[in-house]
Amino acid sequence: MGATQTQEEKFIHMTQEPVPHLICELAGPTIISMLVTSFYNMADTFFVGQVGTSATGAVGIAFSVMAVIQAFGFFFGHGSGNYVSRKLGAQEFDEAAKMAATGFVSAFIMGLVIMAAGLAFLDPLCHMLGATDTILPYARSYLGFILIGAPYMTASLVLNNQLRFQGSAFYAMIGIASGAVINIVLDPIFIFVFHMGIGGAALATIISQFISFCLLIAGTRRGGNLRLDIRKFSPSLERYKIILNGGAPSLCRQGLGSVATACMNLMARPYGDAAIAAMSIVMRITQFAASVMIGFGQGFQPVCGFNYGAKKYGRVKEGFWFCVRVSTVFLCIMAVCGWFGAELLVTIFRKGDPDVIRYGTRALRLQCISFPLVGWITMCNMMMQTMGKGVRATILSMSRQGLFFIPLVLTLPAYYGLFGVQVSQPISDVVSFLVAIPLEIGVLREMTREMRAMELESGITT
Repeated sequence: MGATQTQEEKFIHMTQEPVPHLICELAGPTIISMLVTSFYNMADTFFVGQVGTSATGAVGIAFSVMAVIQAFGFFFGHGSGNYVSRKLGAQEFDEAAKMAATGFVSAFIMGLVIMAAGLAFLDPLCHMLGATDTILPYARSYLGFILIGAPYMTASLVLNNQLRFQGSAFYAMIGIASGAVINIVLDPIFIFVFHMGIGGAALATIISQFISFCLLIAGTRRGGNLRLDIRKFSPSLERYKIILNGGAPSLCRQGLGSVATACMNLMARPYGDAAIAAMSIVMRITQFAASVMIGFGQGFQPVCGFNYGAKKYGRVKEGFWFCVRVSTVFLCIMAVCGWFGAELLVTIFRKGDPDVIRYGTRALRLQCISFPLVGWITMCNMMMQTMGKGVRATILSMSRQGLFFIPLVLTLPAYYGLFGVQVSQPISDVVSFLVAIPLEIGVLREMTREMRAMELESGITT
């Protein structure tokens, strides 16, 4: 009864607290989590960069596989978490607990499949993802360790997202941020003290991810959260349909992100290891800047889920527009800083390699042009996905790094060389922004009609 009472108190807080204050309250821990994780990604690239240009390129190659692992983690995490959030908003606690267990166990099983398949075909996989002959040994060493951690890495993402969607961003932050901090500490020890090279960086990653996994499990036992109970694992066609509807946008976004990265590496390969390394560095930098905006949006998602489940549509719309305004202003500032500081930022990661610096500086400046548009795209996607608007959310999530980026990056280099690789993402951002406008307008109009229908029904009842 005590746990149920705590969940009821959380429901009241999520549906009655002023929306801007509530989003900022929940966004604080998620922003910290995203920043620490992104900082780890950059630190990992920095430490590996001390090994050599080919090692830095190997991290870019491995990113595609890590994106697949993340894709399935987010698929089951968002697919189950969105539903859990709505069911908690409707105060159906037992159904929420069953979905939480189903999402967790399913993700762990999928991680085992990824691990087995990846280790069985490790060399062909590295070649397929764009590794050159000089990058291959580093990519093989790095990925061999990363794949071992795939089961609990996918499951960790499920726990992280389920905690966030329950309005417990603090516990999610503790799990994710602690793992990232430990990783940053272990990286230089394994790489330079134990002389393990790039393999040491990957070993540090899977050790820290396991610690994060354990902390996230502990977080499910606190703060009125749904206690993880694998005995409630209840696989059914209906539940997997719900997970597919809510998680497909994440799977498409992350999965296509993996394919997009592989395509980018393949198209950059003719220009040497320096080109692959430069694009990998730029990817890390832009991810760091975007992590604040994404963390802010993640503070909106539980607010959206709870209030949409409780049919408080006015609060959902208020939260959406608040997030769009804040994220757009922030990204404009980041774009200006990135444009003028591009050369310095790239030099930090690969000092002494003029080709990497030259390629990376131009690529980063090009991405800064379209960077302010990403806030609108991301918030629209988050809102539609949390509300269960699976088809529209999937279309939008596929657009930025799939429907538009992949054809562009495969086509433009034939006409513009490496510049074609570098300009593909900015062009894709602009087109995705235009696609998001009618999709979001449709969702907002639907909520407006629902609100009017509820007002009319209330008037008739009165």
